[in-house]
Amino acid sequence: MTQQDNNIIRPFHIHVPEEELVELRNRINATRWPDKETVSDQSQGTQLGTIQELARYWANEYDWRKVEAKINSYPHFLTEIDGLDIHFIHVRSKHENAMPIIIAHGWPGSIIEQLKLIEPLTNPTAHGGSEADAFHVVIPSMPGYGYSGKPTETGWGPQRIASAYGELMTRLGYEKYVAQGGDWGAIVVDFMGVQEPEGLMALHTNMPGVIPADADAAIWSGNPLPAGLSEEEKEACAQVLENKFYYAFIMGDRPQSLTGLADSPVGLAAFMIDHDYKSLAMISRSFAGVNEGLTRDDVLDNISHFWFTNSAISAARLYGQNKHSFFGVKGVQLPVAVSVYPDELYVAPKSWTEKAYPNLIHFNKLPKGGHFAAWEQPEYMVSELRTAFKTLR
Repeated sequence: MTQQDNNIIRPFHIHVPEEELVELRNRINATRWPDKETVSDQSQGTQLGTIQELARYWANEYDWRKVEAKINSYPHFLTEIDGLDIHFIHVRSKHENAMPIIIAHGWPGSIIEQLKLIEPLTNPTAHGGSEADAFHVVIPSMPGYGYSGKPTETGWGPQRIASAYGELMTRLGYEKYVAQGGDWGAIVVDFMGVQEPEGLMALHTNMPGVIPADADAAIWSGNPLPAGLSEEEKEACAQVLENKFYYAFIMGDRPQSLTGLADSPVGLAAFMIDHDYKSLAMISRSFAGVNEGLTRDDVLDNISHFWFTNSAISAARLYGQNKHSFFGVKGVQLPVAVSVYPDELYVAPKSWTEKAYPNLIHFNKLPKGGHFAAWEQPEYMVSELRTAFKTLR
């Protein structure tokens, strides 16, 4: 193939065969359950009552076709970059002077996380904004996730993904653009900021990497924190420790040992919703009938997406390919906007944020929201993006 052939952008359409939907329900109904946890809280992980209610709803009431139609209502494409197919949604605004933005997801997220952002960003006049708030939106699936290709070799860490995303925006013809990310997406766009691909003007992150190297090393080693930290900075360190991140360690070191996640949809669900204790608590409440943040359908849209693409293990491998701190400073010099949500994995202090991002153009603490900010509180995220990049238009 010539280089020109490799640069081809191909349309893509999603359709899950009916027999796969039937098989999913059969596997859910055939689940062999463990015994109940021996504590009254979620300290041992996803509670039996929560996962049983999730399974009941998934097998009997959930409708994948609804979200499949929503996904397909947007234009999807594949293009080969660095030897791997990258899938992405690309929605251009009708407003001529719209700002291009690439939005990067993480784990256990996917393109499902950002679907709620597309219409308010591309069509702001129908969603409380003006023409001056319009964005052209690009949402890629990370390598190994969803409809992107699954790497067959090591080396696809966040820096390589960052490079691929820069190439994607160039290939789409965008001479100036901005980038947004949360979870792995936050790390990827930070590295885009370090690499400074041609055309990238600024970043927005809702999981900023701001913890100084000495404090970061102390957190992960269990050594005493460095002297002189403010109370807010000490609390941020405590929050990182509180979340434990056991899933990250097993996926980073032994992803193939999680083969059961490719075989059991209920096993996959129990693992995926136990990302952090605040998110798990919120999701558990949603399956107990409390409407807040994510709905039952939101949660199952994403888990079903992982199931039908059989991407549990290929997605997990990313943790082993990362050689950098999750929350440490990366060295971004480009303009950066930061939105801090109260239930994020840690609440980034402004003192650290200003040092980590010397060209900080926006910093705001939101009244509610957690790790999956775009998914949980899309109105806040849309408002933050409009405000963050206003001066760059």
